[in-house]
Amino acid sequence: MNSRLLIALPLAAVLALPAMAQTTSSSTQNQPASSTDNANATGKAPLAPPSREGFWGRVNPFARKSYVKRQTEPIRDRVNELDELTDANSKAIKDTDSRAQAGIKMASDKADAADQHALDAGNKATMAQQSAQQVTTRVQTVETVVGNIDQYKASNQTEIRFRPGQTVLSKDAKDALDQMATAVKGQHGYIFEVQGFSSGKGQAAIENSQKVAESVVRYLVLTHEIPVYRIYLVGMGNAPIATDETAKTKRISGGRVEISLLKNDLEQLSSNSGAPATSPDQQQQPK
Repeated sequence: MNSRLLIALPLAAVLALPAMAQTTSSSTQNQPASSTDNANATGKAPLAPPSREGFWGRVNPFARKSYVKRQTEPIRDRVNELDELTDANSKAIKDTDSRAQAGIKMASDKADAADQHALDAGNKATMAQQSAQQVTTRVQTVETVVGNIDQYKASNQTEIRFRPGQTVLSKDAKDALDQMATAVKGQHGYIFEVQGFSSGKGQAAIENSQKVAESVVRYLVLTHEIPVYRIYLVGMGNAPIATDETAKTKRISGGRVEISLLKNDLEQLSSNSGAPATSPDQQQQPK
């Protein structure tokens, strides 16, 4: 009997040691975490390793399912929380990326709009420069025309002959005058210079030259409505005619009228601007 008791006591002690180790480990796991361990991603205390490994070490051949469940449940919870944190971080990253892309697109659109505004401004500046250049050219042209407003140049010239004592215009004379008058219809900045010559002597020659010149002026005014202020008439009498520098001057028999069409640059200025120009003569025309 005593021998059996001696054998049973050591065996009971051996079986009690693993249970005590499990109880010690469980009590260590269930201890509350300190306030300094809460500074982590989940707000929970980090998992602490068991303070002791028990009689059997890390592997307990006598561990039950409840013990294994208690040991692995915190790990499973932490893994689930880590998955939730990972998903939340992924969503936050996607949201940040989408907002960044929207901001980049908005900035790109504003940059394109600014480039378009700059291009429009450049085009307007170019147009303004061209307009300024045109105005400068126009002003220079006007200054030139105004400076030469009284400088008339011969544009066309014709001569009409009369028999002695005759002042009536022939058909050829009328055709020549029609051609000259038609060329200046609706224009400005021109004058007709009419010079009459006549054979004879003294005052009689002057009066005859005046009469033949007046017949030409009368035809231009009545037939072609040439303003009188655009015609300058002078009776030259029997003044000699200078043909050229080498030939000698000669006198005529009968009457002769020289009609010269003189123009200045006012009509050219009017045609370049596209608007009718007002000459000084036209401003003085009575209404």
